[in-house]
Amino acid sequence: MKARFGISIPPVASALPDVIDMALAADAEGLDLVGIQDHPYNAQFGDAFAVIGACLAATGRVSLYPGVANLPLRTPAMIAKQAATFDLLSGGRFELGLGTGAFESGVVAMGGPARKGRSALMAIAEGMAIIRAEWRTGQPVSVVGTEYTVQGIDGGPAPAHRIEIWLGAMGPHALDLIGAAADGWVAPLPNWLPWDQWPANARIDAAARAHDRDPRTIARLAALPGVVSDRALHPDPHGTDPIHGSPEEWAEIIVRLARDAGFDTFVYWPPGFDVDQVQRFARLVVPLARKLLDDL
Repeated sequence: MKARFGISIPPVASALPDVIDMALAADAEGLDLVGIQDHPYNAQFGDAFAVIGACLAATGRVSLYPGVANLPLRTPAMIAKQAATFDLLSGGRFELGLGTGAFESGVVAMGGPARKGRSALMAIAEGMAIIRAEWRTGQPVSVVGTEYTVQGIDGGPAPAHRIEIWLGAMGPHALDLIGAAADGWVAPLPNWLPWDQWPANARIDAAARAHDRDPRTIARLAALPGVVSDRALHPDPHGTDPIHGSPEEWAEIIVRLARDAGFDTFVYWPPGFDVDQVQRFARLVVPLARKLLDDL
């Protein structure tokens, strides 16, 4: 799978013009992806799906995805409808990141369900089944589950291209589900999953093989927070550290993540709404990383 590069942006309501500027910079610089974070319970955030629509309308090439959509607060039937519509409007530039909700207290405070363990896992599995069923036009949607049931409607509309479903997760059973049924893994930030635990990709590989799937077809998105600096700082990220280093050092870290941990998609989390950092990542880090990855 060819390496992809992108950025992640928080949909801060007081800075929506800056959010659009960041997406435009990613588009102009030839990046592949823009992720919009989805934490509806955050009072400072606007609605991620509305922001994605605005970014898709403003850009012409880059793909957008929610990183990741909060399933407990967005029913899978409506997510399917929104995703297909975004994809049709943009000519196939939408992908779907999906998760069980990062902050349970915030989900419950907004009136969402309190799901843990098996119920959360069942919800994401059933949600994926409903979403994919709705994308099959001309076929009835019939998914009867413990967390979601959708029956009595027909599938449609179909998206413009085959939308991938990437799960944001970190538990062992969730990683098994990714290997068994999802199209990709959105790895959490290092403060949730420290750098030394990122080889969890091996569990996804094992689950994929157990379900007769080629692990290489499952995307692996690494979240890379930090700063692209002007000078070498000799970073060796461990624990929860962000990356602070030169373009060459950033490229070396990306290559290590690809070679040693199996990642193929690298999503930069710049500090604030810093277009200059997006440009530095796209112009300095990405070409070096691509060259090194081609040599692997």
